[in-house]
Amino acid sequence: MQIANFTEAGQFEPRRIAAALRTSAEEVAMTVGLGKDALQRRTRIGSDKTQRRLRELVEILNKVEPRFGSALIAYAWYRSEPLAGFDGRTAMQLVQDGKAQQVLEYVDAVDAGVFA
Repeated sequence: MQIANFTEAGQFEPRRIAAALRTSAEEVAMTVGLGKDALQRRTRIGSDKTQRRLRELVEILNKVEPRFGSALIAYAWYRSEPLAGFDGRTAMQLVQDGKAQQVLEYVDAVDAGVFA
């Protein structure tokens, strides 16, 4: 997932992310913990919170995509695979709770062999 493919005028564009993941912008909003209206109004799309959550999603998917071979499989992992050490919670659930940094650290630890 090339980050530049998901931006327009210096901001992450939810519809481009949704198209790459073969889903809807509303679904993308839900998976990052935003209301569906957060991605419908231009002013809300440009808000710091919305842009941060979209960036976190793209960063996480970029980190795990090489391991799975495609963005779609990485997105399926993000939504459904329980992470060790997080009480069975998925990366999506952690991001929804504002804990994307913990997901990124977990992925780094797995890559380093800590949870292997």
